Amino acid sequence: MERKMEDNMRDVDAGSEAGGEDALVGNVNKLMVTPPGYTGVPRKGHLVFDACFESGNLGRVDYISEFEFDLFIRPDTCNPRFRVWFNFTVENVRETQRVIFNIVNFSKTKSLYRDGMSPVVKSTSRPKWQRLPTKNVYYYRCPDHRRNYVMSFAFCFDREDDVYQFAYCYPYTYTRLQHYLDSLERRNLDYLQREQLGLSVQQRRLDLLTITSPAQQNPEKVKKLVVLTARVHPGESPASFICQGVIDFLVSQHPVAQTLRDHVIFKIVPMLNPDGVYLGNYRCSLMGFDLNRHWQEPSPWAHPTLHAVKQLIVQLSQDPVGLEFYIDVHAHSTMMNGFMYGNVFEEEERVQRQAVFPRLLCQNAPDFSFSNTSFNRDVVKAGTGRRFLGGLLDDTSYCYTLEVSFYSYMAAGSTSPVPYTEDTYMKLGRNVARTFLDYYRHNNFIDDNKLQIPNHINSMEVLSQGRQGNGNGNGRTSGSERGAERKNQSITGEY
Repeated sequence: MERKMEDNMRDVDAGSEAGGEDALVGNVNKLMVTPPGYTGVPRKGHLVFDACFESGNLGRVDYISEFEFDLFIRPDTCNPRFRVWFNFTVENVRETQRVIFNIVNFSKTKSLYRDGMSPVVKSTSRPKWQRLPTKNVYYYRCPDHRRNYVMSFAFCFDREDDVYQFAYCYPYTYTRLQHYLDSLERRNLDYLQREQLGLSVQQRRLDLLTITSPAQQNPEKVKKLVVLTARVHPGESPASFICQGVIDFLVSQHPVAQTLRDHVIFKIVPMLNPDGVYLGNYRCSLMGFDLNRHWQEPSPWAHPTLHAVKQLIVQLSQDPVGLEFYIDVHAHSTMMNGFMYGNVFEEEERVQRQAVFPRLLCQNAPDFSFSNTSFNRDVVKAGTGRRFLGGLLDDTSYCYTLEVSFYSYMAAGSTSPVPYTEDTYMKLGRNVARTFLDYYRHNNFIDDNKLQIPNHINSMEVLSQGRQGNGNGNGRTSGSERGAERKNQSITGEY
């Protein structure tokens, strides 16, 4: 049963961040790892590794001992520089089998693993993702791997029939997005339109959602225009949970959402790099491009999704309505909390106006940090959406990058970090959506006297509503989901 990896290795150029580590092409495919020289019948406990599934990533496994394995991340396709995201399964385990997995070829040295972050895990009988105990995770320079940084975690398998899955962070796949958008479409909401803006190199959908009240309801009303994009960097899966939180709230029946739809046109591109997401890349597209460095001149052939989104935004910027906000959602691998990046301007009045939205978001979201928010014009960021569109759009427009930690946030008055979950990422998205109402009330575009929001609904109640259940679109937990929760006891992996 021993199987070889489906692709060979090739050398990385000497200038790569790995310092000459071998680059791996392709994921391991049902690879059974046995002791060197073993020729007998495969046994329970001879672990089988697999990453040949959507958003999977594991390029190589080295047997160190019965209890220890070195794992190598497969670099992004066509770009050996980026090795951060991993997502793989392990099966054929023995109950109480103890192991140490070493992820040995990270391309980054700084990491939230230094600050207590841990991988996430689930199993077939416990399908809800959980973070491993921090005490079982170690991040250190390793002399056995050219003093590169290594993340090791200890784990004890507890159910022989389970397949275990480990990942860098909670995965949010292209297929999950398609199922979610399909469920929204089936609701036939008159204020939601889904269209195919374009196709990726591998012919995956580039979806565009438009959320606003139908024009015929109030044809004379002037509306503001907001554009939001996510997942230009495919490994930054928290961005998709935030984006879904925004969408869930905006399509809900909450009075705040209804008011926003009456005054604002929201254009949302939930997954700008669908090929990269599908392939399990961290930073790049299929062809190895960091799309967030190609906004200035995207190629319709090499960067078709980016080219389509740029054309859309240029077109919207010339519309009489005018594009007021562009927000690109990302996840950050070294910082805590949610925060924003903005642009630098000479006019002090414009600088102050740009700071209003992040300040309001800080009041609404306990995990958002205004002190971490910064405004810059770094040369290395020149090709990003925020920087390019900040120069393209007029001085009444605001362009931000919204970042959220892969790991945790510091709540007010707390001395220990609170790890993010899928739900708290989505809650941040709902808070972002809610903040647009505060912003447009602040600048008097929305008249407080005409708001149809009951007085008894306070801010925190607003922020906790509009929540949807795992993309089923009705906001209720299904019987099957409740059953999954009952089965989902903790996977401690205690060593």
